[in-house]
Amino acid sequence: MAKEPPTAPHSNRGRLTIFLGAAAGVGKTYAMLTQAAQRLQDGVNVVAGWVDTHGQADMAQLVAALPAAVPRRVFFHGKKLAEMNVEALLKKQPALVLVDDLSHINAPGSRHKRRFQDVEELLAAGIDVYTTLNIQHLESLNDLVLRITGIKVRETVPDYIIEQADAIQLIDLPPAELLQRLEQGKVHWPRQAEQGKKQFFRLGNLTALRELALRVTANRVNHDVDNYTSHHRIEGPWPAGERVLVAVSSSPFSSQLIRSAHQLAKGLQSEWLAVHVQMANPRFAINSEQINRVSDNMKLAEELGAITMTVVGGDPAAELLEIARTRNVGAIVVGKPMHSRLYELLHGPVVEKLVNNPYGINVYIVQSEEEQQPPTQLKMKAPRSVSAAPCIFGLVLTVLVSIGALLLDHTVHETNIALLYLLPVLLVAHQWGRWPSYITAVISILTYDYLFIPPQYTLAVSDLRYLGSVAIFLFVSFVIGGRTERLRKEAAFAKQREKSTRTLYEVSRQLATLHQIPDILRALLRSALESLDRPIFLLLPDENGKLVVRTGSTEASAELSEKERAVAAWTYQHGRLAGTGADTSPNAAHLYLPLSTRGNTLGVLGLTVKGRPLAPEERRFLEAWTSLAALAIERVLLAERARQANLLEESDKLRTALFNSVSHELRTPLASITGCASALVEERNLFSLEEQTALLENIRDAAARMDRIVSNLLDSARLEQGHLHLKVDWCDVEDLVGASLQQLGPILGKRPVDISLPDDLPLIRGDFVLLEQSLTNLIENAHKYSPATAPIAISAAQSGQKLVLSVADHGAGINEGELPFLFDKFYRSAANSHIFGTGLGLAIVKGIAEAHGGTVTAHNHPAGGAVFSLLLPISEQPGKAGHGDV
Repeated sequence: MAKEPPTAPHSNRGRLTIFLGAAAGVGKTYAMLTQAAQRLQDGVNVVAGWVDTHGQADMAQLVAALPAAVPRRVFFHGKKLAEMNVEALLKKQPALVLVDDLSHINAPGSRHKRRFQDVEELLAAGIDVYTTLNIQHLESLNDLVLRITGIKVRETVPDYIIEQADAIQLIDLPPAELLQRLEQGKVHWPRQAEQGKKQFFRLGNLTALRELALRVTANRVNHDVDNYTSHHRIEGPWPAGERVLVAVSSSPFSSQLIRSAHQLAKGLQSEWLAVHVQMANPRFAINSEQINRVSDNMKLAEELGAITMTVVGGDPAAELLEIARTRNVGAIVVGKPMHSRLYELLHGPVVEKLVNNPYGINVYIVQSEEEQQPPTQLKMKAPRSVSAAPCIFGLVLTVLVSIGALLLDHTVHETNIALLYLLPVLLVAHQWGRWPSYITAVISILTYDYLFIPPQYTLAVSDLRYLGSVAIFLFVSFVIGGRTERLRKEAAFAKQREKSTRTLYEVSRQLATLHQIPDILRALLRSALESLDRPIFLLLPDENGKLVVRTGSTEASAELSEKERAVAAWTYQHGRLAGTGADTSPNAAHLYLPLSTRGNTLGVLGLTVKGRPLAPEERRFLEAWTSLAALAIERVLLAERARQANLLEESDKLRTALFNSVSHELRTPLASITGCASALVEERNLFSLEEQTALLENIRDAAARMDRIVSNLLDSARLEQGHLHLKVDWCDVEDLVGASLQQLGPILGKRPVDISLPDDLPLIRGDFVLLEQSLTNLIENAHKYSPATAPIAISAAQSGQKLVLSVADHGAGINEGELPFLFDKFYRSAANSHIFGTGLGLAIVKGIAEAHGGTVTAHNHPAGGAVFSLLLPISEQPGKAGHGDV
């Protein structure tokens, strides 16, 4: 699982200005306060977030002139400690905040573990920050500072903070003047480190630190020049683009290798990778201390800007070379071996294999130096406790083996009998581990000595050669116990890894078939619970952007207090880990991981960690799981957005079609009404009575046409919204046909209409007005799409429990490919685009028919033309009642 380094600042972030110095006392804080005072006079909203005056009157006077945030009080071991109040600053939202001592480690219980993380949050909120930093606190220079001063600096700042700073101001002071200030008491130094003060403030040390500060500043200037020339396309020498790779292990010296690789990559202006090879079949068991050390080293590499990777393999050199070959690596950084030749014979010469690589990759071998450790109080290690049950089981097995050996005493040689006593050792080791097997081995050899080694039935040994056999037996037993325990751990590790891999595979396959977020959440949560066996829950934003628990373990989600929800909200807003064991809000009850993909945070995963820290394997599984969860949720959200986009596109098409059709349809009758009315008003005396009557009839017919268009639009809207209410009554088909032809009389004119209605047609139940409109639309449709002199045929017949009312024309017919779309709203045939129409008439016929429990069909007549049929259900007839009676 590869991890990318921290990304560059976003454009909406605040600006970071670092006042950099070679050591304490050069005047960084004073310079920062002086510039802040000038900014305040310019009208900038400046707030002192945290400033240490160290008892200096001149700095205290400058701080007093600035608005300041009230410190946050934190109780630790009964003491009240003051820390910068990040929450108050975020709420106040000043334009500029002053933060002294960027490398400071916050007191336990603070929002973040380290002050530079507080600064990052202020910058992310769009607030500019002035801060101070000494060169010895830069993470990549930690080993070099140790060699120069002999003091291990514990408070460090990742290099990416310097690299992402908008401005670096070097506050320089000659070492001689700094020593003079030190003698005058103007340099602050912790009281508990007076001895370190004498060791640190030496002329040679200060000169070397000053050179480091100047070099870092010069590198920054070169970086700015390179950015300028690249942005303005000024030709110049550019880096080749090869990467640097550093091998990371559980060695205490890996941190030195990581810093050396970072310096090398910075000099080459290239990316760099930190790779840890996890042995697929380790020869020795890996303890928790080594696992934690690997995790810390990988975290250090991430802070320094590396792309971190963890791979599993049996040959570290081969794995490193394969990554180097595929990732365009030009240099590999490894440590000088510090083990014996025997160790290399057993494990293989890794460095030698890397040096002899066939790819022409340079290998840098770094001499490791032992890190200075802080003084610690010696404590006696508690003895390992062994349960009595394995020992009793081993004793019982030894007794059983002894009984069998006594029975075979005269048939089996005593040397073979000694091998039988390895059986209890092997079984106990397989079941309970090495320590119970070691105790069983001692019991077995003592029993063997007592029963079979002369003199028998005593623990004495008459022949010294048996002592060698006893030693070999114990050695073999110890080897078997240790190897068996290692195999047990390897089997458990492989089982856990196989379980995680199988779970991820099964979930990914299952997610491919799920299309609803609740189903996805349930599947993901079930897989995580099965693999981790921890209380877990998921939080997703609601419509207002507030995180709510969508699903999860009841016992975990029930503990979400307001404080816990605030931590989860921080994770969601910043897309970074927070909670138990993280750098942000480490005292929270749960660990919160962002569900992020492609820069978007979709939700938060909550996990209970207290009392059972996460193992690296569990953390890797969680990283893969959260990525899978985020991708699945994003897939559903994108599909929903695509559906909404399609709906909007279709809606836009329908709206465009409606505007085009309605405007086109309304324009003709409006023009007729306007022309006739203008003629009657302006030139009325020029027309005879008959001509005036004709003009008025034109106005009436055009108004009727407009009325039908508006009625179609209103009926379409009512059908769409489900607001069409039927006024059901008995209807006669002959009356429907007559009413429709009367309404269309002015339009049909002298066109012949053939009517075929049997005398025994049953009555139908329906809304007479709506059924009349449906038939009117079908007749008008036949009129528009057939020649002017061609007849229109109207017929009706009973077919089972359906009444079929048909309208046939003698036009060009219907294209077979258009039949499925004929009754869609606003659909118009491309071949008949020259004929006026809104595309709503047939859609309304279909809606009215379906409202009556019927259907409408269309097909081409064999003799030519199209036939539209309205199929309506026939109800039980009202007996002898007349037509129209209920």
